[in-house]
Amino acid sequence: MSDAAPAVPHFAVDLAPPDIRPWLGGNTGVEGFTTFGSGKPGPHVALMALLHGNEIAGAVVLDGLLRRGMRPACGTLTLGFANLAAFARWDQAQPTASRFLDEDMNRLWKPAVLDGPRRSSELDRARDMRPLIDTVDVLLDLHSMLWPSDPLILSGPTARGLALASALGVPGLVVADSGHVTGPRLIDYARFTGEGGASTACLVEAGQHWQPDTVAVTQACVDALLRETGLAEAPPPLPSPVRRAEVTTTVTAATSGFTFLQSFRGGDVVPRRNTLIALDGTTEIRTPHDDCLLVMPSLRPSRGHTAVRLARFI
Repeated sequence: MSDAAPAVPHFAVDLAPPDIRPWLGGNTGVEGFTTFGSGKPGPHVALMALLHGNEIAGAVVLDGLLRRGMRPACGTLTLGFANLAAFARWDQAQPTASRFLDEDMNRLWKPAVLDGPRRSSELDRARDMRPLIDTVDVLLDLHSMLWPSDPLILSGPTARGLALASALGVPGLVVADSGHVTGPRLIDYARFTGEGGASTACLVEAGQHWQPDTVAVTQACVDALLRETGLAEAPPPLPSPVRRAEVTTTVTAATSGFTFLQSFRGGDVVPRRNTLIALDGTTEIRTPHDDCLLVMPSLRPSRGHTAVRLARFI
């Protein structure tokens, strides 16, 4: 049985990639990473873009901060462009092709992998980034989504991650989850999830790839983080309701024939427990509880990859 990714339909590209060449030298010894100190006490906050080379909305926001001369009011601020090699291959005619070169950089953040013997473009880059990541107190990883979905923040598996994501207030949906079977994300790295630790990280999925609205949501989330950590002096935003959910089931495609029974959108809520939503070959995928939130359904999942996460509101 073939493991090839199913064909993906055409998606509009209404966003131009930023010119990040002025920032590649940085000042940290890690290409593409720039750190600004305030000279005042405070946390080391990192904003990370391009962990996936074709998710350019985060890069647009960081490029804007750098061009405007953003400096922290306290603590330390690091702005980082991660998968430079993949981003360098961006092609508007094939926008999905530059997600990574060899493997997904956001599935490598486990000491056994980082310290192991194997090599890849993404793994080498993660090893270069790691010493700097090990100094970060609060990290916000900037992402976007291929398939239609409401924006959300993934808070990872820790209570401190959930607290931080909830405090930001934008996007208004916070989902606590434990990641993917294919490997740990940057927000799952031990620096941010270890018991007894204080450092924390969240991942914003700000909307669909290559859309101006996604840049606006990314910018609002970045602004909220800088306010929450004290690095930006700004009045608090108006209170807004935040919905929180926790993933109860991560559905991984076991066959190349995984098919949803309708074109679900991320953020859809299926009212009834045991509702049939997909077939994985001959295996039925049903909702495990009432009011089941569908988190980022991938309508063309590859075998062995996450098809959808099913969550309960908390």
